[in-house]
Amino acid sequence: MRFSAITATALAVAPAAVSAAGSMGFALGTKLSDGSCKAQKDYEDDFKAIADNSGAKIVRGYAASDCDFAKNILPAAKSKGFKVMLGIWPDVEESFTKDLAAITGVAKQYTDQIYAVTVGSETLYRGNFTGDQLKDKISTVKKAIPSGIKVGTADSWNKYADGTADAIYGTADIILINAFAFWQGASTDNATHVYLDDMFQAVAHIESKVGSMDKMPEIWNGETGWPTAVGTDYGAAQGGVENAAAFYKNGFCSLIDWGFNAFYFEAFDEPWKPASIGDNGKAADETTWGAMKSDRTTKFSLKC
Repeated sequence: MRFSAITATALAVAPAAVSAAGSMGFALGTKLSDGSCKAQKDYEDDFKAIADNSGAKIVRGYAASDCDFAKNILPAAKSKGFKVMLGIWPDVEESFTKDLAAITGVAKQYTDQIYAVTVGSETLYRGNFTGDQLKDKISTVKKAIPSGIKVGTADSWNKYADGTADAIYGTADIILINAFAFWQGASTDNATHVYLDDMFQAVAHIESKVGSMDKMPEIWNGETGWPTAVGTDYGAAQGGVENAAAFYKNGFCSLIDWGFNAFYFEAFDEPWKPASIGDNGKAADETTWGAMKSDRTTKFSLKC
């Protein structure tokens, strides 16, 4: 399905007929609620909660060497029938080298469990790399890991829409587009439109640059979500369980229903994270973005 052929307004309406729903996944942290590193058994428990409550069978991480993420999660994925999208943090050479080594050390043993590898998370958004520099990093990773494993990147929707990422097309096998209506200050009533419009703009631009559908990289919504802590507001966007549930159902599930793949940020609350301040000068609680609490119980229905 060509995304550019569908208006953002049409996306907000439930489809009358779609060939198949997209794949749903969750971003997954490497630490338990007290900040200690997860072990294989912890990931197995994570997978059971995710599968039982949502039906999803894929997760993504950000840095393969952090807390031995790749080493611990892949055997858990094999035992529970999950796929994992591993991440490399390329912002500094040390993390790039460590994460790549963590993946190459296990890739041949767990090829069936590794869905893809993402090189960077919003590196273009932060200005850490140019498109050409990121392209070179992706090429380096593709040469180092077994053929057949998709390699790409994740970045903010506007960096795809404005052409910043153009250099990576033709090299990246998979593109993750992050789109947060919350961080654009969208009210609950307008959040679905903002979210779907962001995705529309990004994918439409990619299609226009690639030139034909057979040259399109695989597209995922890499991150979207809504905090459940009351008082965590950004403009008209207000945190809270009710608002998060509404966005999940009306926004996230709408994209899935239209046949597009998407990761929700994130699977579980991370209470170990320190307090922080947002761009608006207000407290930005980063501990309550989970669709589930840190004890793996749900806050609202996760079935689409």
